[in-house]
Amino acid sequence: MLMRRLHTITILAAASLTGLAGAVQAAEIESTLARGGRLYDNWSKELKTTRPEEPHPAYTGKAPKNSWRCTACHGWDYSGDKGAGVKGITGAKGKPEASIVAILRDKTHGYGPDKLSDKDANDLAMFVSKGQIDMSKYVDPTTNLSKGNPAKGEIYYNTLCGVCHGPDGKKVSTGMALGQASDYPAAMMHKALNGQPAEAMPMLRAFDHGISADIVAYTKSLPK
Repeated sequence: MLMRRLHTITILAAASLTGLAGAVQAAEIESTLARGGRLYDNWSKELKTTRPEEPHPAYTGKAPKNSWRCTACHGWDYSGDKGAGVKGITGAKGKPEASIVAILRDKTHGYGPDKLSDKDANDLAMFVSKGQIDMSKYVDPTTNLSKGNPAKGEIYYNTLCGVCHGPDGKKVSTGMALGQASDYPAAMMHKALNGQPAEAMPMLRAFDHGISADIVAYTKSLPK
C-alpha cells in the first residue's frame, strides 16, 4: 500500500512539473517581441527579401529609399518622425494584436501577405502592442544622449559586444562604426534590445534595459 501511494505521488508530482514547465514555456514572449522589433527596424532585411522598388505611397519624408521601413515614419523612439510628418505608435501600446494587424494590412500601410506573412504581421503587431519601451527613460530627448552610465557600459561592452564589434567598435565592416552610430542613441537602444535584422547579434531585451542604455552611453567614447 505504501509503495502504491509513493508511486501515485511520484506520478502526480511529475505531471505537476510537466504542466509547470509547459506554462513557463508558453509564457515566453520576449523572443517574439525581439523578432517583431527587428521587423519594425527593417522587415525586408530580416526576411531576406527584396524591398519594394517604389516609395511607400503614404511617405512624405526625404528618404524614400527606406520608406517601407516602419522606422522611416514612426521613428526609433516610436513617437513619430517629424520629417515625415507621421504620428508614432505609442498610442497602440496594449491594443489587441488583431487590430494592429488590420492596420498593417489596410490601404494606408499596405503590408499585405505578399510582404508580411500572418506570422510576420502578428510578431510585428505583438512588438507594437507589448514590446515598445519608453525611450525617454533611456535617451534624453533634448540632448539626444543616452542616460546610461558609460563606466558600467564599458564593462558590458567588453564582455558582451567587443568580441564581434572589436575594442574600437569598428570590427563589423558591414555597418557604421559604433562611435558614429552613437549619434543615434534611440536606434542603438532599439537594436541592442531586439538585435540587428538578419544578423547573429544577441538580443538584450530579456535583461534590464538599463544595461543597453549603459552600453549606448559607452559607445559615445569610441572613435568614429
